[in-house]
Order: sequence, then C-alpha cells, then structure tokens
Amino acid sequence: MTLQQEIVGNAMQMAVVSLEPGQTVYCEAGKFLFKTTNVTMETRLTGPSNGQQPQGGSTPGGGVGGGMGGMLRQAMGTAMQVGQRVLAGESIAFQYFTSQGGEGTVGFAGVLPGEMRALELDGTRAWFAEKDAFVAAESTVDFGIAFQGGRTGMKGGEGFVLEKFTGRGTVIIAGAGNFIDLNPADFGGRIEVDTGCVVAFEEGIQYGVQRVGGLNRQGLMNAVFGGEGLSLATLEGNGRVILQSLTIESLANALKKAQGGDKQGPTGGLFSTNTG
Repeated sequence: MTLQQEIVGNAMQMAVVSLEPGQTVYCEAGKFLFKTTNVTMETRLTGPSNGQQPQGGSTPGGGVGGGMGGMLRQAMGTAMQVGQRVLAGESIAFQYFTSQGGEGTVGFAGVLPGEMRALELDGTRAWFAEKDAFVAAESTVDFGIAFQGGRTGMKGGEGFVLEKFTGRGTVIIAGAGNFIDLNPADFGGRIEVDTGCVVAFEEGIQYGVQRVGGLNRQGLMNAVFGGEGLSLATLEGNGRVILQSLTIESLANALKKAQGGDKQGPTGGLFSTNTG
C-alpha cells in the first residue's frame, strides 16, 4: 500500500499524509503536527520491526507471548534499540498513527527551516541520512542506526552515526535550506562536500572524510580562514546524493552573531571558540 503524501510550504515545509483505513505511519517524537480525529496515536520505544505483536498475544508453539523467554528477548531487543538511539543522540521513542474507520490525515514537519523529501524504497537499496533527518515513514520501512568508523566519525563533524532506512515504502526526511540532488558518477565518480551539507545518500555510495589540503601554508589558510575546518566529506560511487544549502553550525553561528554572542572572531574555522 503506497503512502499518499504531499509536501507543502516553502521556507518551512511540512508533509501532509493521507492514510487509508488501517494504514500506519510512524514518526520520531517531536515531528508530529496535526491529525484528524479518526487517527489513533500510540507512543512506543520500538521501531516497526520490533515489538509489533500486541500484548497478550500468543505465538505458535509457545504460550502467551512465547512465555518468559519471549518477553525477555523482546525486552532485550527494545533495550538495544533504545540504547543505539541514545548513543546517536536521537529521540528514544516513536509515535505511530493509524487510521480507523475511514481515511485519515496526519501532518509532520522537521525542526529547521528548509526542505523535505519523500524517498521511495523498493527493498533493493538502503538509504542513509544525517542525524535528525528522519521525519516519518510508513510501517513497512525499518529505521536503524549505522555506526561509521571511529576515525571517520571523529573527523566528520556530523558525528559517527547515520540513520539507516531499509525495507519497502516511503520515508520522509528533512534538512536545512534548499536541497540539491547529485550523482558522483556525473562528476568523475567523486565529490567533496562540507561535512555539514550531507543530508542523505543511497546504499552503494562510499562516504569518507579527508583533510582539506596538506599540512602546508595553503592547507592551513584553508582551515583557518576558509571556515571549513580541517576536513571535507567525500562521496564516491554511482547513486543518488542529497545535499543541503544550510548547515546547522552556520545557522547557529548566525543566530549567535545576531544576538551579540559570536565567539569565533574574524577568522572562524580552526580558531573558533564556539563549544555549543
């Protein structure tokens, strides 16, 4: 069952989802806007691939809920999911919306001024996204956490954790500013990007981080005066990449400057004293 959705708005977009009777969509806590009265809302600690069985249900070959062993396995699975999301800095809960007795409508939005995008998964390729990009998805899409290599994550600026979406169906993501879709294959197979501009990319794209120039005069000039720090993200391969025109760091710095709290000084970049 295809998720019927429409993305509306300009500077701060939102997704309006139309649900068929019995259809379910879920979102990260804090991304819900509105719903019609015939849409039920339930908050769970688990994603759609875990803990779906109603409490008190029976399982084949086992008593209620698979007995004590089944409940223990379910509890351990829930704890692992929650633990991963806590490490990633994500919300620990999801909200589920199901239409009852007819068609229903639910609205969702991101948390920053910018665009939203609906991605269609066909089960053959996963999608990866930056932290906090996830807005909502139909229940046939699984939400997971992908841990990048320690060195890549420590240098990458966006952390060492990515959101991962698998399965079949529609997932809605959001970012800051405007989006641009690129394929590294159209640019010689590789592009270099500000680490804060990566929103999402398809499975098959190789993501890495490299130093900006060498440890020489020009490399130091780039890092100190260019405002990019010492690293750039690299994206290689043949597949779809979504970038955003506004980074969270630049938005935060602009707001601090407007409030008279800019601590970066004239050079920014390497000499930034902003720790917030």
